[in-house]
Amino acid sequence: MSDVIVAPETRDLEDLSRDLRDWLGRKLPQARDLRLDNFAYPRGAGQSHETILFDAHWAEGGIERVKGCVVRIKPEKFTVFPDNLFDEQYRIMKALHEDGRVRVAEPLWFEADPAVLGKPFFVMEKKQGRVPVSIPPYARSGWMTELSPEQRRTLWHDAVTQLALIQTVSTEGFGFLEGPEHARRGLAQEWDKYTRFVDWLEDVEPQPILRAGLARLKSEWPEHQPDGLVWGDARIGNMMFGDDCKVVAVMDWEQPSLGGALHDLAWFCVIAETMHGPNSTHGAPLEGMGSHDETVALWEQVSGKSSAGLEWYEDFTHFKMTCTGVRLSHLRGTRMMDDETMARRLRVT
Repeated sequence: MSDVIVAPETRDLEDLSRDLRDWLGRKLPQARDLRLDNFAYPRGAGQSHETILFDAHWAEGGIERVKGCVVRIKPEKFTVFPDNLFDEQYRIMKALHEDGRVRVAEPLWFEADPAVLGKPFFVMEKKQGRVPVSIPPYARSGWMTELSPEQRRTLWHDAVTQLALIQTVSTEGFGFLEGPEHARRGLAQEWDKYTRFVDWLEDVEPQPILRAGLARLKSEWPEHQPDGLVWGDARIGNMMFGDDCKVVAVMDWEQPSLGGALHDLAWFCVIAETMHGPNSTHGAPLEGMGSHDETVALWEQVSGKSSAGLEWYEDFTHFKMTCTGVRLSHLRGTRMMDDETMARRLRVT
């Protein structure tokens, strides 16, 4: 596991322990001798939200109880996306946990009052497992490189199965994820989100290459637009795995929508190719991980949906990732991609 803390902000963990203990005591009025310990930031992951792990201990009805917890705090300064979907993040996790098909950590409590920690936050259960971290890239070092090809095959198969199971959940119970009036759901919602993303980026500087990328994608508009939930950052780096290489939790639901089934599959395939595929830029290919075609075939089998036209959605994924990269450049004050590289990635001249 990486030793690097990549949280966008950090705070004094003793102060956090005191404030959370007082707050949690009000949530657990029957608890006696409540204490919190083992506070820690995750290593090598968690760049968009301040996320802290801890354990809660108390006695209730004469029984000693221990609960592993995670507190996730709403970002306000280091905001990567133009849309604030913090409440929606909690609500979709709660709905999916109750549905049971997709393995997500159970959301426990939501606190909207910023007076407690300075910002809204929520607490969810802490799952036990390992995460393929991005810093350093999991294909270059760490536990993923130490697995056998057979173990990696199990990991890949279960990860794609969980990805596909998201598409077996009806969107009808998720009206809280609808977009603005002119783009309530479907591809229109995701398209609206990222055209507004470009508008937001242009508050800092013009984005002629991104504008050209939007125009090219619009000119090749796909016919196949299947209904479905969007997880938002669909990759194995946002999944936790047990010792059996099966998914323990699907994590980081910070940009959900009703945008359609193919966005997550496209994102997953693009990230896989970049991180551990035959043309990986982050280390040697990982033997045992399924190919692009195998991933698509398994996804179709489990989800029951067609991947027709996936190439357009993969191009759109490159566009989305470029928007995020430009935003991170603005936040960090460092240019992450030159114009020539950006134009080549978006296939514009």
